[in-house]
Amino acid sequence: MASDVQNLSTPSTNILPNATPVCTLFPNEPHNCDVIINIKRAMSSISLVGCVFMIFVIWLFRKYTVFAQRLILYLSIGALMDCIAYIMGDMHPPGPMCEFQAFWMTYFDWVVLMWVCAITFNLGMIATRMMKTDKYEWAYHLLCWILPLIISCLPFADHQYGPAGAWCWVKDWPWRLGIWYGPLFAIIFLLFFAYIYIIYVVSRQVSTWEGTYDPDVERRKVMLKEDIKPLRGYPFVYLAVSVFPLINRIQNAIHHEPVFALLVLHVISSPLHGALNAIVFGMDRETMSKLTPSQIKIAFQSHTTKKAMIREYPPVIEPDDPQEIETEGTEQ
Repeated sequence: MASDVQNLSTPSTNILPNATPVCTLFPNEPHNCDVIINIKRAMSSISLVGCVFMIFVIWLFRKYTVFAQRLILYLSIGALMDCIAYIMGDMHPPGPMCEFQAFWMTYFDWVVLMWVCAITFNLGMIATRMMKTDKYEWAYHLLCWILPLIISCLPFADHQYGPAGAWCWVKDWPWRLGIWYGPLFAIIFLLFFAYIYIIYVVSRQVSTWEGTYDPDVERRKVMLKEDIKPLRGYPFVYLAVSVFPLINRIQNAIHHEPVFALLVLHVISSPLHGALNAIVFGMDRETMSKLTPSQIKIAFQSHTTKKAMIREYPPVIEPDDPQEIETEGTEQ
């Protein structure tokens, strides 16, 4: 999510190109901006390692053949690119580099949010209707990659990308509210209630799965194991890392003055979704059972060893043995 920590009352919109960047958040204590940036980069680096781990394991053990694992893969790719945006974040002067960093952060913040929504929607359809949504995978891609691109391009129309406090982002508060915070808080609100409802429905279903054998119940158990359990932790992670940024934004809206402690909690939690996703991913029993030296070695060999080619050949009919034909004629 966008982890901007800018002072809403003093947007940095009058900085000249090639000018030395100024910490507008804490003009009397500019070292606070350095602390915030360094913390953000440290947390982002940890998350980047977590994202690389998830992508590597999904590739290594070919987990991408399962739709639920592909959703995790897409989320991890988006989070990886988002971590790069956080690491790039700095007090750049106005210019192409500053605008690129602001655009990159906005785009991949939205990509991560959209893939969390896609995972939640998939969980809801399975939990409430026992319907898989893998046939709509193409629609997920359109929504999660194209819509963020459209939204992140909108600030270019009004030259809104530029220095905005501790790093580059959207300069004016109305634009921030319109393209990020307004939709973000609405979506978080919906995700929270959707997640609670999904947990309630799944818990109620599990409590009824006792008694005699029922093929429908067994099918539901398989879907729960393959599609719900691997995905259920990721929406919760996004909601968890949104708590302190939400508190910080509310404080900014009320008092219009940044609080250093809240900003620190903000920049600690915002980039951490990649690292926490990796923990959720690693806690999966099937994944943990494969993370052994022997299993990893076998998986590597399956990628490096050439597959045996199986070819079909037409049957060859051997001509009859002349001696057998002569013998048969003699017997007759």
